[in-house]
Amino acid sequence: MKRMKLSLRYLIVSVALLSFILTLLGSLLSGYNTYKQTLITSTLETNRMYAEKLAQTTETFLQTTLQTLSVSAEDIALIMDNEKALLREADRLMQQTRTFNSVVITNADGKVLATSPQSLDLKGQMLTSPSSKDALEDRRPLISKPYEAITGRLIIFISYPIFDQHHNYLGLVGGTIYLKEVNILNEILGEHFYKDGSYVYVVDRDGRIIYHQDQGRVNDVVDSNPVVQKLMEGQRGAERVMNTKNKDVLTGYSYIPTAEWGVVSQRETSITLAPAKQMLRKMIVTSFPFLFVSLIFIVWLSNKIAHPLHKLAYYTENSTEKNQEKHIAKISAWYYEVIQLKKALAHSLAILHNRINYSNHQSRTDPLTKLTNRRGMDEHMKKWLEEKKPFSLILLDIDHFKRVNDTYGHAAGDHVLQFLAMLMTESVEPHHICCRYGGEEFVILLPGTVQKDAVRVAERLRSKMESTVSPCGDIVTISAGVAAYPDQAADFDALIADADDCLYEAKKRGRNQVVAFEGHDAI
Repeated sequence: MKRMKLSLRYLIVSVALLSFILTLLGSLLSGYNTYKQTLITSTLETNRMYAEKLAQTTETFLQTTLQTLSVSAEDIALIMDNEKALLREADRLMQQTRTFNSVVITNADGKVLATSPQSLDLKGQMLTSPSSKDALEDRRPLISKPYEAITGRLIIFISYPIFDQHHNYLGLVGGTIYLKEVNILNEILGEHFYKDGSYVYVVDRDGRIIYHQDQGRVNDVVDSNPVVQKLMEGQRGAERVMNTKNKDVLTGYSYIPTAEWGVVSQRETSITLAPAKQMLRKMIVTSFPFLFVSLIFIVWLSNKIAHPLHKLAYYTENSTEKNQEKHIAKISAWYYEVIQLKKALAHSLAILHNRINYSNHQSRTDPLTKLTNRRGMDEHMKKWLEEKKPFSLILLDIDHFKRVNDTYGHAAGDHVLQFLAMLMTESVEPHHICCRYGGEEFVILLPGTVQKDAVRVAERLRSKMESTVSPCGDIVTISAGVAAYPDQAADFDALIADADDCLYEAKKRGRNQVVAFEGHDAI
């Protein structure tokens, strides 16, 4: 009895404690997931707004730079033949704006007339880069793609055409930004001011990185990045993606229309979610005292619950030999109800099992013919296929059954179906299974039976049908196809298909006959 008491107590403790723990875990996980989603949403919005801000700043810078070059181009048009004046203008652009790493002025053929700084030693040389040629040919303001200049540097060239007062093209003035050296983009984009693991990079219209805090990444092509693909289409937004380094990141992105560039501000998701994990650990530590107090309370309460049940069990077990009837009579009424509940439960379970068995039988039985239905047939076949148990299958149907229904009515048709079901049951062995496959189609499953024996069974049934007047008052015949597992088919569908082919062949040959399957031909 002591062991039973302890078992009951531990059961109550376990159930109560499990409920408490599951509730606690649910609360912790709910809080963690909510906080995690808040962090993700906040970071996405922060990165989106920051990317938008940087894009607007860069757009303003580029517009201002082109405007500065436009004004300079007007001045240069008046001094194209003055070498010293051109040099002063190049130096002025270089020193006054601090926008470019170098400045160049060329004539209409692309010949360099002046540069700043002069240490580049480019005067008199021809600009041969594709971007320079595009600027000279198009004769319009241009922000180039990244390319390697004649100095060997990776640069972006921002240029403006020079026209005289008669709109004759004289050349261009332009400035370069050295992408892998200190440049104006570093000052504009700078290091991400949040200092929280976020970083910024800029890509051109081809998905090539033109600015990155890690200069080693400059000139990398990242057009496989989903965000970069959207930037190349001129889109803006924020989303969680896997970047080209296969890292899970939270990304905000914005488009710079003047240069057709895109700004990306992103942060690794793991860094963003670190506070959520710290919060979860703190919540777990904080919950332990409550868990301990709850455990003590549950143990005390379980003892209070188990004690009267222990008395009931003790008095019931010893009621005969120790004459404990008086003690049992003194037990509170609800103990008596527990005893009655157990009896009622046993009775209820018996009724339930009977109903379940009846329902299972009904669910596997065709209501019209009382044969096994399609579901029951599938279960038998599945079991035999899993056990690799050989069996044969007869697929049969009533010839011209529609004519029976049309001539004698559907009620007579139902009687014919019942009549066939009866003859099927009489024509087979007890361990054979007769099934209604659907409509006027029937199946006989013959476990452990080879095909030739199955053919004899089918022929016996067919013979009975053609020699017996059916309930409609007329002779009704059947056609049948026979196939065997595993001789003709290796699975359920193939076996049915083989039998169906044979049934079709029987119909084709004139009905009222049995056709067996052999290989891929019905014989």
